[in-house]
Amino acid sequence: MNTKNQMNHSVLSLLALIAVVFILYVLKPFIVPIIFAIILSVMIFPIQRFLEKKWRCNRLFATLTSIIVLFFITALIFALISTRLLYFMDNSEVYSQKLAELFHKFVNSIEHTFNIGNNRIFANQELKAENIIKDNLDKVGVVLSESSSLLGDLVLIPIYIFFFLYYRAFFRTFFYKAFKSKSKSFINSILKKIYEIQQNYLLGLLKVIVIVGCLNSLGLVLLGIGNPIFFGFLAALLLLIPYIGVIIGSLLPAIIALATKDSAWYAFGVIAVFGFIQFLEGNFITPKITGSKVSVNAFVVITSLVLFSMLWGITGMILALPITATLKILFDNTSGYEAYGFLIGEPIDKHLQSKARGRLKKWKSIRKTKNDA
Repeated sequence: MNTKNQMNHSVLSLLALIAVVFILYVLKPFIVPIIFAIILSVMIFPIQRFLEKKWRCNRLFATLTSIIVLFFITALIFALISTRLLYFMDNSEVYSQKLAELFHKFVNSIEHTFNIGNNRIFANQELKAENIIKDNLDKVGVVLSESSSLLGDLVLIPIYIFFFLYYRAFFRTFFYKAFKSKSKSFINSILKKIYEIQQNYLLGLLKVIVIVGCLNSLGLVLLGIGNPIFFGFLAALLLLIPYIGVIIGSLLPAIIALATKDSAWYAFGVIAVFGFIQFLEGNFITPKITGSKVSVNAFVVITSLVLFSMLWGITGMILALPITATLKILFDNTSGYEAYGFLIGEPIDKHLQSKARGRLKKWKSIRKTKNDA
């Protein structure tokens, strides 16, 4: 009977998971703006709290002022990015011609090395290097334009932010009523942990973006690449997409290096510099700044990136880490789900040590004890 009940419970859990994934996929236009609004509300809440406590402003004025500050900062960032991207796209014809010349030289060297007849490679008009490069540059511009207008398309986000900040006590009371079996102190503790981990992630990410942006810009300056500050901080902003963002961010300055420099080694230099800085960011900068508060292991990060990208595309990749960190807190504090919280978290030292090495140390200790005896 117990086996049958366990099987029924497993089937119901699987069906519930499928239903949740289906709902998340279908209701993406509704759910994603709300999640963005929650994260941005956490980010600007210190401004609201400062206005309410230090300046004694009423909640309505403090809420509107916080949203206006967020709006102007976001508008300024996207205006700068859009302006530079438009400049890049306006000069795409020049870049494509220079890249085509380099491509033809490369093809000619291959033909000469392997004794292939002249113009045998890519001789078809449709496979002309100019057409291939120009078409792909246009596609890159379209993708970047769509990505840069992500928050602009979600016009409901400011409205949601307003209500999350203005009605925050009202929503807290809702949680008290929805989870009557839990004490108010327990619910307050969970909400505080979620708030702290989101704020720590956002503030840590902001610091990392500034540091990585400065390092990227310095590397591009040393290589003599044009617009080093823009490309350096653009790549740093793309750290919002873990692991993959740096690859995307290095493509544009690498293309510029190919088109404007007399050697392809400059492009390899850009990729090498960005790769080295990414190594520093992943192994030293981010762990030092964020510490262990956002304790999600690398395997779960990569898995969540893949799953959320399949579910919500680029938006899902941006939201993957904050959502996963929040799920860890909920799992850790929900009876029966502690194992999932453990799986999401960072492994401790004993989980990473080799058993053979441990046995060797123990054997050496035994031999030393015998020799001393």
